[in-house]
Amino acid sequence: MGQKAEEIKIRAFLDSNVIFSGLRSDDGPPGAVIERAAGGGFSPVVSRQVLEEVVRVVAAKLPDGLPSLHALLLNMPLEVCEDPDPEAVAAWVRIVGKDDAPIAAAASAAEVDCLVSGDGHFLKARDAAAKKGLRIVSPSEFH
Repeated sequence: MGQKAEEIKIRAFLDSNVIFSGLRSDDGPPGAVIERAAGGGFSPVVSRQVLEEVVRVVAAKLPDGLPSLHALLLNMPLEVCEDPDPEAVAAWVRIVGKDDAPIAAAASAAEVDCLVSGDGHFLKARDAAAKKGLRIVSPSEFH
């Protein structure tokens, strides 16, 4: 008679450090985040820049992990959003710094439920980011 309510999944933007750390070791919070994403426990979102950075860092620091990264990206239900425009990035520079502003801007533009990062710059900027509508959480808080 009645339709089942469609499950609403959390959309979480993953910073590159979470993906790299989770790939490097499945122990610990980043590994749990990646396992949860791969299992469909939430909808992971990244920008093109995050994907490029993950590939670059894995190739440089963990080259044996490239096949695992490839398999993960093929099997994870990943949403890839466009990189933000320079104006959007500029609005985040004072909050998270020049290097992290493109990630914050992309997460904000994607209208995710949260940004998951282990980066200290992001974690220190939680209150200011929240005022702009972006919730930032650590992997241990998210998983």
